[in-house]
Amino acid sequence: MFYWVMKRVVAGPLLHGMFRPTVRGLENVPTEGGAILASNHLAVIDSFILALVISRKIRFIGKAEYFTGTGLKGRLKAGFFRGVGTIPVDRGGGKASEAALRTGLGVLNSGNLFGIYPEGTRSPDGRLYRGKTGIARLALESGVPVIPVAMVDTNIAQPIGRVMPKPMRIGIAIGEPLDFSRYKGMENDRFILRSVTDEIMYALMSLSGQEYVDTYAATAKARIAAGYSPDQAVPRERGPEAPGGRPAPDVHGTVVPQDEGPAPLE
Repeated sequence: MFYWVMKRVVAGPLLHGMFRPTVRGLENVPTEGGAILASNHLAVIDSFILALVISRKIRFIGKAEYFTGTGLKGRLKAGFFRGVGTIPVDRGGGKASEAALRTGLGVLNSGNLFGIYPEGTRSPDGRLYRGKTGIARLALESGVPVIPVAMVDTNIAQPIGRVMPKPMRIGIAIGEPLDFSRYKGMENDRFILRSVTDEIMYALMSLSGQEYVDTYAATAKARIAAGYSPDQAVPRERGPEAPGGRPAPDVHGTVVPQDEGPAPLE
């Protein structure tokens, strides 16, 4: 009930009015049953925008700190994240990845949608970074399809460091489901996990048209925090053109049409 109120009465109309999202591929999201929504990650607002345009409830995991703030601001923040379906997970310590995996499996085994960012963190410069293999384990253990989702221009609406996003049209492209049932029972094979992850990242690259970087986004962010410029942290040199060393797809980015009306609020 709280999720419905937040989406339809509070956050939904506000976000829809600010961003007028253009959406393609909604028919690729199943109307029932578990599925993984694997998205690129450009801005904090990505989770909220994706939840806005899909009629079914999507569960994400979020840092436990989002839910532990004090005072009115802290309570409002925690309420907002709960209202849009975020599940608190302690991401510190050696068991953090396992906790996130078990949380995701619980959501999927209950027949729900689970949203995940394979890059693990926001892109520091708008490029697509190497995916972490946790999404592959989740897909193989659950047996559900993976649906690639490309967020478009959310990093322009809300660059890193900007708290309040600026109103502008953004886009979302949803690709066809990826089936990895052929790898059933192989979730402990690290080569299979890397292959599955690269296939997902290739689909995201094809949808978004982003330049691919064969480095983890967290590594790039750590180098930037250490004083390197973005280009020093991740030099723009020709390496593998696409995940897994595949040839780069012939795409030039997903264009957000400016002459289309906003997508209907589900």
